[in-house]
Amino acid sequence: MGKVVVAFVALAIFAFILADLLGSGSGLFNNDNQVGEIAGEDISLQEFQRVIQERESFYALQYNRQPSENERPTMRQQAWDLLITKYAFNKQYEKVGIEVTADEVWDIMQGKNQDPTVRGFFTNPETGEFDRQLFLDFLNNYENQAPIYQNYWYMIKSNLKPARERLKYENLLLKTSYVTSAEAQKEYAAQNDVAEVKYLYVPFYAVSDSAVSVTDGQLEKYYNENKEKYKVEHTRGLKYVTFSIEPSKEDTTFVKEEMMELKEEFKTVNNDSIYAGTQTESDIFFSKYHTGTLPTQLKANEGNLSEGDVRGPYLASDGFVLYKISEIFEDTVAYAKASHILIKGEDEEARKEARRILNEIKQGASFAAMARQHGTDGTASRGGDLGWFESGRMVAEFENAVFNAKEPGLLNDVVKTDFGYHIIKVDEPKTNTAYKIATIKRSIISSDETRNDAFRKADLFASNSSSIESFEDNAKNDSITIIPVERVKKNDRRIATLSDARTVVQWLFRDASKGDVSEVFELDNQYVVAVMTGEIKEGHQSLKAVKNEITAKVKNELKGEQIINKLKGLSGSLEEIAAAYGDDANIYTSSDLKLNSNSLPNVGYDPKAVGKAFSLKSGEKTQPFSSENGVLIIEMQNKTASPEIADYSAYKNQLQQNLQNRISFSITEAIKEYAEIEDERYKFY
Repeated sequence: MGKVVVAFVALAIFAFILADLLGSGSGLFNNDNQVGEIAGEDISLQEFQRVIQERESFYALQYNRQPSENERPTMRQQAWDLLITKYAFNKQYEKVGIEVTADEVWDIMQGKNQDPTVRGFFTNPETGEFDRQLFLDFLNNYENQAPIYQNYWYMIKSNLKPARERLKYENLLLKTSYVTSAEAQKEYAAQNDVAEVKYLYVPFYAVSDSAVSVTDGQLEKYYNENKEKYKVEHTRGLKYVTFSIEPSKEDTTFVKEEMMELKEEFKTVNNDSIYAGTQTESDIFFSKYHTGTLPTQLKANEGNLSEGDVRGPYLASDGFVLYKISEIFEDTVAYAKASHILIKGEDEEARKEARRILNEIKQGASFAAMARQHGTDGTASRGGDLGWFESGRMVAEFENAVFNAKEPGLLNDVVKTDFGYHIIKVDEPKTNTAYKIATIKRSIISSDETRNDAFRKADLFASNSSSIESFEDNAKNDSITIIPVERVKKNDRRIATLSDARTVVQWLFRDASKGDVSEVFELDNQYVVAVMTGEIKEGHQSLKAVKNEITAKVKNELKGEQIINKLKGLSGSLEEIAAAYGDDANIYTSSDLKLNSNSLPNVGYDPKAVGKAFSLKSGEKTQPFSSENGVLIIEMQNKTASPEIADYSAYKNQLQQNLQNRISFSITEAIKEYAEIEDERYKFY
């Protein structure tokens, strides 16, 4: 019997191991542990996680803390970009023969082409300069350095060679970019030639949609001619509903009653700060206050506060709060509240101006309005309000004037300081009264019963929905708002109003098919149920998917033809043609049109129209033509060419810089596209 038991246990263990090897999480016979493919290379989950850990370690060394949950997605993206560099960029480096030698790396570390990060790591704090001896001593005693410095240096050094390889590769293209003198002159003209034009404009919407008829053949023709405009990456669509997990009235009552019990106990304790610290949900539970910083509820009752008072519970934004007045005392620091109007200057004119304004206020003018009108510092926009401030914060002359005032009100004369002349209104006179207050805060949270009730509603909705149609019908019957979201990307984290919706996105791409309804997701203070509504594969969208958009474009083309045909049958000046056409034709002018503006007043963005305008000679007029938003006839009134200058180098440098800025980005995008990257991180993150 014992042998049978041993054999049975062995068989069970073997079956368990085999199931694990062949299961969905195993990488033995499938590629479920792969996060993607870059330039023909499979990227395993293990490799990706290793690079993530390196980035997180480097982050911890830089900022002396671990990255937060909100920062981890950035770490993952950095890791993915590094893997793209490793597999996609390095292949390109090899093809063109780029190499960074050991001597070059040494030069980057301590030579003429030193990396700024290395220089900063070995800067002498006394001189502010790179300390070569410190650098050499560090390397010679590397094994004895603290682990934190060893790791930090490893991260710095490991980035030196890839960065220089990338620089060399980009320079191969950057150094081939060239701007000719003719291009510089053309750019100068585009920025400085000025045209005065008059134009007749008939917008497409002047013709109703019902006046044009679009055929399938016209749609297909437009689609084939403009197919590249409708190239997209892989996205999916969904609709979702939410079930709020808001605290009920019973939850609020429960917390309030709990606070009432605490209040009675709070009155009897001797060590207020310790008791508050053990009972509160806030980090701040014992602080010093003065009149200006008292909590609002206590400020309203300041006149009758006494030591030992426990006030509350008061309803706050997210719960209830109790305050205990532990001590009322005379502080060594005084506080006051004031407003001022500063007139800058120390001469007689500044003094006279300040006194003139002071007299107007004495005669009834609003202090705040005069501060906004005449104030010369940052307080002017808020009516001169300085708020509460403590002794020692203001210049002596100003502080003495405010702190010597016995009652609130406007000071009788202006006060001179190094900043100028001040007109001062004391809002609250000096006080040394201070308070030590212990605070207990409790949040109103949803009880298990409340949460369970919301979940039951969400779960019932999900159970009764098995398709897009039933999902929509159930939402309508229960008066639940449906939120549609199109074109969700597989690495998105946010979906419409859902700030952190990775679990929903993962379900959408990993498990869902069109019409599938999700399980119940818990996000923030709500439960979410979603339905997948569609999918757009990477590549060109189908004609069906963009039919509505293309229909509008083709309709505009047909409307343009109608408008052009009608305009061609009319003659005379632009004003006469507009009058004969009707109210939908308007005449506009521009006296300072430039070639690089790309837009016309009252027409909008229309580089084609601007180009046609500058092709005209003075007095010439175009035939009617369709543009971005309607049909135009442009008449050149006068064109003033900019005078020739001796040196166009500034325009040449500007074009060169713009060209180089585009090259770096274009290189990255081209290599990524050539690498045919398959990004499947959504399976795991």
